[in-house]
Order: sequence, then structure tokens, then C-alpha cells
Amino acid sequence: MTSLGTAEVQPLDLSDVERRALDTIDPDEIRSELVTLIGIPSVGGSDAECEIQHVLARRLDECGLEVDLWQADLDSLRSDRAFPGEEVERSEAWGLVATSGPGVPALVLQGHVDVVPPGDLDRWRGDPYVARVADTRVQGRGACDMKAGLVANLAAVRAVQRVGLPSARPIGLHFAIGEEDGGLGAFATLRRGHVADACIITEPTSGGIVTAAGGALTFEIRVGGVASHGSTAYAGRSALHHFVPLLTALGDLERRRNESVDPLMAGLPVAYPISVGRVRCGDWASSVPDLLVAEGRLGVALDEDPAQARAALEEAIRVTARGNTWLRHHPPTVSWTGGQYASGRLVDGASLLGLLGSSLDAVGATTPRQPRGVPYGSDLRLYSGEGVPTLHYGPGDAQVAHSPREEVDLREVVQVAQTLTVALLRAAGGVDGPVAS
Repeated sequence: MTSLGTAEVQPLDLSDVERRALDTIDPDEIRSELVTLIGIPSVGGSDAECEIQHVLARRLDECGLEVDLWQADLDSLRSDRAFPGEEVERSEAWGLVATSGPGVPALVLQGHVDVVPPGDLDRWRGDPYVARVADTRVQGRGACDMKAGLVANLAAVRAVQRVGLPSARPIGLHFAIGEEDGGLGAFATLRRGHVADACIITEPTSGGIVTAAGGALTFEIRVGGVASHGSTAYAGRSALHHFVPLLTALGDLERRRNESVDPLMAGLPVAYPISVGRVRCGDWASSVPDLLVAEGRLGVALDEDPAQARAALEEAIRVTARGNTWLRHHPPTVSWTGGQYASGRLVDGASLLGLLGSSLDAVGATTPRQPRGVPYGSDLRLYSGEGVPTLHYGPGDAQVAHSPREEVDLREVVQVAQTLTVALLRAAGGVDGPVAS
């Protein structure tokens, strides 16, 4: 195992207290914390999704923060007209917030604790929940999305607590469940009244700055057919066969919706994807299937009303069905299930961008500073919807998230922790530049 050494930072535009705080960041502690958190299989809806919140609450209590750990009222949240949806079953959910003192925090670091299931275990090099450390890389489910971000948040808060925060303003941490299937945790946190003057979500951005996230709406399409014995398939109507033109229509719709995109999304191969992720069809190999159920996600453009996005997909399915003899008389149905992510972007963000930019400069970070957008839904839109200036900045490459190749470079985690440490100190001191020694 390669040692990461110390978290040395070149003395650039740093105050004495900032240098002392950065000197307390221990890369080996970061590695150990990340390995521990990967070992908690906090898949959305599982008992471990609740367990990890209690583990983190103890960590935050040890930091000397004021901790609010509460059991969410799921019935009340689900009955809220603005509820963002779910895709997994939950009978229990916990929220977790920590602050350095009373009042609205000047800056909150936010991260989600839930991970997606590992998928085909044969594609992993070992147990997905036993972290593998190779040189400076840590592999395992959640390494990138987004337990590395959680660890960077913890490391930053520990660093500022070790040297003593400036007393001008409090800072805080929000750890949320359910981000992967709609944003239940962030929704519950905001409904509980926990807000901030600004928020950094440490989603994997490879150390870059993300100021906008496209939305994602989960849909279900049901296509009917007529069952018959497979040897007389001509006597039946295959639901699978009749789904094919609808799949083609979704591809055509995706192309039309991406002909013109917001400049923040212009660098993406597909800014607003439409994909079918799960198809259930038939129950016997020698029977013609009489029902197909396709589930997928529809990308929502920046600033687009989700209702308009839904209407566009429904119209594409309706038009295609009218042009098909079978589907015209047996129209497919579209319903909207699971997570319903609107798009979101940074609002009134000049001060937050200035704070993050100065903090990146202070630690000598060389990552790109040009803000960009991402094509996936996130908690950003919930915080922005409450008027909280919010952006993504965190360790890890989103391209390996949700895959059996999931990993993160510890050097990136350390640098993000360093940047966040400076940002917290400056926000707490009420300044964008170096905090007075």
C-alpha cells in the first residue's frame, strides 16, 4: 500500500489559521474513513441506509457540532404535493444535520449516503462492499458516488474544528438518504427548516465546478398483446414486437430534444438522454407475450417545466400508436413512477463562486474553473428551489459511478477536503479572502 504522505499545500493566499487547519488534514485518516464507509452497504431502502446515518451522527458529535438526527415522517412527506418520488420501498428513514452554532449557516456541505445496488456480482473483482486499495485508488460500491464526498466533508469540518472556527457565522453539514431515487432525504431536510446561505454538494465532479443539473423523470410504458402458443405465434400478438416502434420513437424524441441545448450542457454528447433501463415481458418461453412493461428515464432540459417534458414523451407515444394498426386500437399507456427530478441551476451564485474560486486558488488546485452542467438529476434542484445558492464540487469521476469499476483517487479526495476547509473558514469568518489569523 502506497502512503499518501502529508497533505502539504503550497503557501499561497492563506492565512495562518488556514495553514494550521490544512496541516491537520490526515490523508491516512481520510483513506481509513472511506474504507469504513464503503463497508456499510447503504443501498437505498436498506437497513444500512439508516445505519450509516447513525454512524455519521456519532462522527459529527465527536467533532463538537450540534447534531440533529431525526426519524422522518414518511407518511407526511409522501402526502406533500411537492414530494420528489421514490423508487425503493422504505419503512424507515433518518435525516442528519450538524451545525457549529445557532442561526442560518453561512455555508453547508451536503452529501447523500445512499448507494445503488451492485448489479452483477461476477463483474466485480471482489465483494463490492469490501474496499480495495491499490496505490492511491480506492475501489468499491460508493467509493465515487458519493462516499468520497462524504469523507471530504468530514475531513474539512474536522480540520476547522481543530483550529477553531471564526465566530462570525455558523457552518453546517447535511447528510441525506434517498438521493438516488428522487431526493427524499434532501426534501425532508429542507422541510424540517434546515437551510443555508449557500450549499456545496460534493457529488463527483473530478474537482470541477458544476452549476446546473438536468432533470430526470422515471416513466413506465405498458404495451399489450395477445398470448398464444409459441408454435402458433401467428395466432397471437407479441407485446415485444409492438414495443419496437415505440422504442424507435423514443430515440427520435431524444434527438429532437437535443438539437438545441443550454450552453452549460453543450459539451455533453447527449445533454438530455432518454433511456429504457428495465423491460419485463412474457412469463414462458413457448408463449407469445401478452404484456410488456418498459421502465426508463426522460431527461429534463434546464429550466423546462417537468409537465412539458412529460407531455412531449406522451405525445410521441400517442403519435406513434396512431400510425400502427395494432397500437391504434390497443393504445399503450404511459405513467410516471419513481423519482421525479426537475432540473436545477445555481441561482444568485456570484458570492458562492467567488468563495469556491478563491479557495481553489488558495490550495493551488489546477482543476478547470469554467462552470458546466451535468445530465443527471440531483439534490441541487431542491436546494435551489428553496433559494439556496447551490453547486456541485467533489472528488471522483461520475463516469465510473454506478458501475463495477467504481473507484476514486485519494489524492483528489484530499484536495477537495483542503479546498472545503478553506471555504468553511472563510464563510464562517464572513469573508471571501484569507481569514484573519
